[in-house]
Amino acid sequence: MAANRYLLAIDQGTTSSRAIVFDAGLKPVASAQQEYQQHFPASGWVEHEPEDIWSSVVATCRAALDKAGLDAKAIAAIGITNQRETTLLWDRRTGRAVHRAIVWQDRRTAPLCAELVAAGHEALVAERTGLRIDPYFSGTKIAWLLDHVPGARRRAEAGELAFGTVDSFLLWRLTGGAVHATDATNAARTLLFDIRRGVWDQDLLALLGIPAAILPEVRDCACHFGDTTPDLFGTAIPIRGMAGDQQAATIGQACFTPGMVKSTYGTGCFALLNTGSTAVASKNRLLSTIAYQLNGERSYALEGSIFIAGAAVQWLRDGLGLIAHASETGPLAEAADPAQEVYLVPAFVGLGAPHWDAQARGAMFGLTRNTGPREFARAALESVCYQTLDLIEAMQADWPDARHGRAILRVDGGMVASDWTMQRLADILGLPIDRPSVLETTALGAAYLAGLDAGLLPEPERFADLWRLERRFSPAMAEAERGRKVAGWRDSVRRTLTGT
Repeated sequence: MAANRYLLAIDQGTTSSRAIVFDAGLKPVASAQQEYQQHFPASGWVEHEPEDIWSSVVATCRAALDKAGLDAKAIAAIGITNQRETTLLWDRRTGRAVHRAIVWQDRRTAPLCAELVAAGHEALVAERTGLRIDPYFSGTKIAWLLDHVPGARRRAEAGELAFGTVDSFLLWRLTGGAVHATDATNAARTLLFDIRRGVWDQDLLALLGIPAAILPEVRDCACHFGDTTPDLFGTAIPIRGMAGDQQAATIGQACFTPGMVKSTYGTGCFALLNTGSTAVASKNRLLSTIAYQLNGERSYALEGSIFIAGAAVQWLRDGLGLIAHASETGPLAEAADPAQEVYLVPAFVGLGAPHWDAQARGAMFGLTRNTGPREFARAALESVCYQTLDLIEAMQADWPDARHGRAILRVDGGMVASDWTMQRLADILGLPIDRPSVLETTALGAAYLAGLDAGLLPEPERFADLWRLERRFSPAMAEAERGRKVAGWRDSVRRTLTGT
């Protein structure tokens, strides 16, 4: 078997770690996955044990190699993709974290964020980082650790501690502490990084009281980050790719042309629109972020988040008991009464972009005595389509170039297996929807970055030739029907938003 012709992707997620071996044509060869424990020490707090993250990554890498029948010498490079914003602080001498990782979902820093907004810092943060002041991002999490872990601030200022998101922590561990670095996409999610200048911002560091000594070096997404220590996998393997999960999915979907959009449907939904060399300042409460950085050049994206996508199907299953399996929703929706216009506004935890109404709560409209499980299933699936439309329209308003016929929506995530949902998405958006043959696009993006730097894979302009379409869903709904349904959705949202 030819040496150095395979790629190993580490996909470190919120609830599990996965490792996938790809061949040089980016075909998946073998994979392994391991879940790990979630910790909820207080209301709104979410933590991970760093050693659980580390051990699950090593175990899945070894298992994937074993399943593929390969030893480490067959791997040309490793690519890492990770849950974004999750924050770790560790001892540079021992590599041990000083506290559990504070997960991106954690809300403990909400009071600090409210203070920063009240003090008028929102405009500065948005201008420099493209982000909102929110506990979601890493900056206030770092501040909390420095203020609440005994001795942490003193040790950080003395250069004894290191900060990193999960990618940086894994890189440190994989290289035996030799490399403290991150990539531009993960740096862009910290509240500390100027996405236009491509540097850590001294004003924002001062605002949050964070010493620069703890920060990692920021690099391209595809570069030689370092080598694994030989004891981990039998021989040293170069680490040559790194990107946050949503950016990695954008890369895996080959969305390299401005105007292309990828939308990932999991528990929630993340849509990213490639805006090229322009970092667009959103007027519709979207995020402006770095899509990827290659050869020192940054490409940007507008990002919108839907809080409830697949979670609406989970609600039908676990909350209402209407279905036993998620796969039942498509056939139920297809059999629903077309005369009933039932709308679910799934604001179970508020509404995300572009509304950002944290106080809104879920509601259903249009119920009759004839409404049953079929109509509930259709309303749940359609709610994801309507929310995606809200994001796409906000993106088009922020970036008019997206209106000029160039928008291509590529989808991935668990929900896209439903043909009914994808067809309805195409109908509601009035756009073709492309579903790829490889649905593991996050890991695929990490593998591509590693293969690009290793010289196994072509430059982005030619990468599209390797991307494979499994099925395209084209709009088929009459415009009058689409207009009527969308108007009903907007009326339902208006009734749901607080203060209306």
